[in-house]
Amino acid sequence: MRRFVVAGGETSGAVVQALGVRLLRIGAQIDPGVPATISSGEQCLALALKSGNFGGPDFFDKALRQLANGVPTGAMQ
Repeated sequence: MRRFVVAGGETSGAVVQALGVRLLRIGAQIDPGVPATISSGEQCLALALKSGNFGGPDFFDKALRQLANGVPTGAMQ
């Protein structure tokens, strides 16, 4: 697995910690307040992490489409 879409603030934190992610590069916005991200390190992971209050009804579809290439468009260091 190299792409993750996670809902819930506490759940997102637990997933990031379990995966050993220490640094995320912020990419293009999926929905207001929710960017696509990519982890730094040996194995890059594409992640969309959202708290319960963010994202529209089609968020998961949009997030999966945006992460399909593995590296979010417009990723910044």
